[in-house]
Amino acid sequence: MGKLTKKRKEALAKFDKNVTYPLADAIKVIKDITYTKFDAAIDLDVRLGVDPRKANQMVRGSVTLPHGSGKVVRVLVLCTPDKEDEAKAAGADYVGLDEYVKKIKDGWTDIDVVITTPTVMPKVGPLGRILGPRGLMPNPKTGTVTMDVAKAVNEVKAGKIDFKVDKTGIIHASVAKTSFDNQKIVDNARELLQNIVKLKPASAKGTYIKSIYMSSTMSYGIQIDPKSVTA
Repeated sequence: MGKLTKKRKEALAKFDKNVTYPLADAIKVIKDITYTKFDAAIDLDVRLGVDPRKANQMVRGSVTLPHGSGKVVRVLVLCTPDKEDEAKAAGADYVGLDEYVKKIKDGWTDIDVVITTPTVMPKVGPLGRILGPRGLMPNPKTGTVTMDVAKAVNEVKAGKIDFKVDKTGIIHASVAKTSFDNQKIVDNARELLQNIVKLKPASAKGTYIKSIYMSSTMSYGIQIDPKSVTA
């Protein structure tokens, strides 16, 4: 293990790694141990009691954070010409079809969300091997395959995020920035967690939410008492 820096020693002295903190207290600790010079993201890591290898225990969905994530989201809309003006008016950063399909095939993925319509999915489908591993593949379940592209763009720009349990049973999501007011971070975190609770698979047995950790960019993780978030 590498030598602890002065700031890491200071951070470790400000919390107890063996304690589960109420959500509001955890946020105060996170802000106190964040030393980045930029506005760090605040992330939640939620370990679930599910087996993601089983289709009936896959947990995925989307949620609109009440106060947004604080992140500037770059949106690509892949659509036919008759939908382009609608997408641009809603604030999409990139709009088109064939030229962007080619760019993606050539390795371009400088985007955060891809929205498309059902009518062009035959052209978008082959991009799955590139977009899928990056979490960018449009999906009807998350509202990113739709004929109402304006609504989809507006929701994403307003703070809608997608989440999905990974192969180890953990959901990772960014819910705020350290510059946010504490109550806004609480609201966003609760919105995400309560949506995850609603998506509990009927086949999942035992404890559903096993642990919740909150961290900021480059900070230590603070364990949160699930009851303080989901109650």
